[in-house]
Amino acid sequence: MNTETLAALMVAQALKLATVESCTGGGIAARCTDLVGSSQWFNGGLVTYSNAMKIRLGVDPQLIEQHGAVSEHVVRQMAEQGRRYCNADWSVAVTGVAGPNGGSPAKPVGTVWFAWSGGSSIVTERQQFSGDRALVRAQTVNHAIDRLIALLSAQTAS
Repeated sequence: MNTETLAALMVAQALKLATVESCTGGGIAARCTDLVGSSQWFNGGLVTYSNAMKIRLGVDPQLIEQHGAVSEHVVRQMAEQGRRYCNADWSVAVTGVAGPNGGSPAKPVGTVWFAWSGGSSIVTERQQFSGDRALVRAQTVNHAIDRLIALLSAQTAS
């Protein structure tokens, strides 16, 4: 399971992680905290499922109005604000359309925006997953963790 690899990287680098999740409803945090000893490297997670909670976290309401909750602009602020709020070295944020409803031509079901914030950088990415709600959510959790592992590994190598 990739979560063990993530844990090892976080502990080796003495880093703390935060998650800010919408479409996964806390699935990334759950995977992290399934591991014994995760309190060494996992500071906390926030489920900002509604727009009101995203705004309460510190996401600019105008960004939600202009670009929608499922957008690069919003996920970027989710990651930055969650990292600050949880006092973490890294954060991962996700917002998307898990389905089966809520999709549009511009953002069909399976559209997910990711952001990873660490150090002085933030990486954003859009993915289009297929499958039912459970599968979209599972793919989102896996991708969030896998990409974080890649970012941390690259940081270690440099």
